[in-house]
Amino acid sequence: MIKSLKFRRGLTDALIYILLIVLSVIWLSPIVWLVLQSFAGEGIAARAKFIPSTWTFNNYLMLFSNFTGLVNPDPNIAHSMDGLFSTWFLNTLIVAVLNCIISTLFVLLTSYALSRFRFKARGIFMKMNLILGMFPGFLSMIIMYWVMKEIFHLQGSYWSLVILYSAGSGAGFYICKGFFDTISKSIDEAAMIDGATRNQIFWSIILPLAKPIVVYTILTSFMSPWGDYITSSYIIGLQNPTNWTVAIGLYQMLSANDLVMAYYTQFAAGAVCVALPTTLLFIFLQKYYVSGVTGGAVKG
Repeated sequence: MIKSLKFRRGLTDALIYILLIVLSVIWLSPIVWLVLQSFAGEGIAARAKFIPSTWTFNNYLMLFSNFTGLVNPDPNIAHSMDGLFSTWFLNTLIVAVLNCIISTLFVLLTSYALSRFRFKARGIFMKMNLILGMFPGFLSMIIMYWVMKEIFHLQGSYWSLVILYSAGSGAGFYICKGFFDTISKSIDEAAMIDGATRNQIFWSIILPLAKPIVVYTILTSFMSPWGDYITSSYIIGLQNPTNWTVAIGLYQMLSANDLVMAYYTQFAAGAVCVALPTTLLFIFLQKYYVSGVTGGAVKG
């Protein structure tokens, strides 16, 4: 009986590990292929090969320098996008960092208020926010475009993305509020008895105790605009390449046949560069990310 149970358990574990290995190969193969393509020296011809025939670091050099004609596989092909990747990267970094700061502040303040205070229309507000969250954000892109153009006169500027991304960020309070609900209110009451104000309680007591959800909010607020293409392309447009984000720029590299011939391996190198910041952030902050999600899911 014991041997039979051990055999079944061993067989189950073996099947689980086999399934995990297969899934890992499926998930990791495109990533490995993309990294290999970024070092390919034969241009678009490497697309049909998993392992390139020649290797080079020039694809990364061409991204951050105007090296067209020096290291380009086809020196006869030049385009106005040469050397603009660093500008796109900086634009995206500015938008992501500013959105991270503003959105994190909005989310934390909104979550703490809804977790600790009881006021009229609180329940209605939370229910309406939940209903509105069921609709995709791009449904409002037309009105957002006209607001940015007619009121703020920021159409075509990446600064408009900072406003759009951060303006409604407070609506994403549910996970953060759930985490604040797990922190005992007796802590607040004890601090108030000692003479602490609500402001002091929030900044000096609650936030240090809520480090996992704070890190989770920072991470998600940074990642949200980093790879967004739909909103950024619609609001910024395609008229001025110097205002593009990396998502727009990388897509435009492959938007036409003549650009594919010149920029295919550069596109792969750019995709690797774009993935690095968020990957490193997630690796270093993973323990806080997981604990923030699970802690915020305890209560609603």
